[in-house]
Amino acid sequence: MTTLTLKLQPKAPLEGEAITPDNFLGKPAAAIAGLPAMHGNEPALLGDFFQVDGDGSEEIVLVGDLRRVKSIAAGMTRGTVIIQGDAGMHLGAGMRGGEIKVYGNAGDWTGAELAGGKIYIRGNAGHGLGGAYRGSRRGMNRGLIIVDGNAGNEVGAVMRRGVIAVAGNAGDFTGAFMIAGSLIVFGQMGIRAGAGLLRGSIVSLKPAELLPTYRYACTCRPDFLNLIYQKLKREGMSIPDGCATGAYKRYSGDFNRSGKGEILIYDQR
Repeated sequence: MTTLTLKLQPKAPLEGEAITPDNFLGKPAAAIAGLPAMHGNEPALLGDFFQVDGDGSEEIVLVGDLRRVKSIAAGMTRGTVIIQGDAGMHLGAGMRGGEIKVYGNAGDWTGAELAGGKIYIRGNAGHGLGGAYRGSRRGMNRGLIIVDGNAGNEVGAVMRRGVIAVAGNAGDFTGAFMIAGSLIVFGQMGIRAGAGLLRGSIVSLKPAELLPTYRYACTCRPDFLNLIYQKLKREGMSIPDGCATGAYKRYSGDFNRSGKGEILIYDQR
């Protein structure tokens, strides 16, 4: 295990792209401390800001307030990254494998364009969770993201595959322009959920104000949801009673596009 303890709070955003098991594996502590980082527009080393303990392995533990440390574990393909505190923007962006656990909050664009692996946030997440960067044609393409708290706007925007589950509330434009995949919000969704939805499933356990381009189709009990809830339970997420086997009102849309997507609203009667 490699432990990085923040010893100096960055005055400007610190680029943490080097903090991945891929980069640490097999390196001694001194070599890890010598990995490059950008502090604002100035070159720096990880050792300037972190106390490094242990040789490089596939398990990294980061300790401290890392809200100004960006792109931690971006592009990682293996191993585990555990953050004991808050994390900055672009956490796990573009990652293709491995697991990230955050015992705090995570900034904007966490898991953006995720291509594999798992991210579990015990606190809140910012905007663009599992989404696509501006101008990109695809957001999250595989993997699993779980948030125990709330999430911001544009959760799962242009999502292609995978599962996102938010235990709290989600902001505006949840699942905007989704291509496929499953997005579950246990709390309240903001306005314009599913705008431009092509295919895929958006699930809400609370009533939602839907766009007029959605049409009520039926009330059903989707089998695939039970399978997803079982998976989330295995990952340690708390699932509200009854939602796995309960009925859902199905709305088809967005009819501004193909109309082949769906928003499922839990029927609380």
